[in-house]
Amino acid sequence: MTRFVDVPTMARLVHDIGVAKSIGELASAIRDDFVRWPEFDKRARVANHSEIGVIELMPVSNAQRYAFKYVNGHPSNTQRGLYTVMAFGVLADVDTGYPVLLSELTVATALRTCATSLMAARALARPDARRMALIGNGAQSEFQALAFHCHLGIEEIAVYDVDPRATDKLICNLSVYPSLRIVRCASTAEAVRGADIVTTITADKGCATILTPDMIEPGIHINAVGGDCPGKTELHADVLRGARVFVEYEPQTRVEGDIQQLPADFPVVDLWRVLAGTEAGRQSAEQVTVFDSVGFALEDYSMLRYVLAQAEKRNLGTNVELVPGVDDPKDLFRYTRPAALRTVMRRVA
Repeated sequence: MTRFVDVPTMARLVHDIGVAKSIGELASAIRDDFVRWPEFDKRARVANHSEIGVIELMPVSNAQRYAFKYVNGHPSNTQRGLYTVMAFGVLADVDTGYPVLLSELTVATALRTCATSLMAARALARPDARRMALIGNGAQSEFQALAFHCHLGIEEIAVYDVDPRATDKLICNLSVYPSLRIVRCASTAEAVRGADIVTTITADKGCATILTPDMIEPGIHINAVGGDCPGKTELHADVLRGARVFVEYEPQTRVEGDIQQLPADFPVVDLWRVLAGTEAGRQSAEQVTVFDSVGFALEDYSMLRYVLAQAEKRNLGTNVELVPGVDDPKDLFRYTRPAALRTVMRRVA
């Protein structure tokens, strides 16, 4: 049987563990897998683009487990009352190909995205960072805020979104964290002024310049999360040229990240090498660092293995017959007969 974790089960899981604790544990899980980077069979995600969005498959595996995520990105969905990003994923046993977990990944992707940002900032931001600007206050914003407040010591977050209702929502959701000071700003420039870290998580599917060179102060760390497909950017190209840029999986980031604006030989640093101690991260307090994050399948692998372990520990989720039973592995045709249907129903019951 395959363990199935739906949205209510994921919500229960996160509630039982605690949101902040989940983010911290996930950041550690992702870091552990990034340090083992050479052990994984990796490739850029497969993307099918339309004029208004994208649907993607993100596979990765090692010698023990195979994982993939189905995910979309449709910025206009909010006008239809739908989420911009929705996802589900599978974790399978490599030796047999058997799916051991089928899970919702919409909530989980928000958690793993902020956990990845946290992992990178721990390695790249100045240790004394206390103020962050959060540009884009949509569905991912609260997760990013909590990751940096609870685990990196950020005390004040300056927030801005072109949609004031998004900022209203963020301020309301974060009001239960009195130790976190939220400052509402009237522009990106106002929010960024004096920030130690800037997180950009905008959703528009186009080449935007959310951050321009005149906004960048020495020593700032930029957590660029919103640019994640061809033709979608957030940073002015000169911001990148003036910074040390770090990426998850270079072949994918060259196509989808902010560095798609720059020549193919523009130098970048693999984040996994920094985490493994084979490459330098931040080289001085004044250096500008950019994490050009597009999201990579290894992060979803980490998320899925974490979900499976936590669900098994708490006996959460439902066992479903996602593939046929093995009473007779050479007889698949029997599932076309009514008697087989009754057998399946008894087994599920």
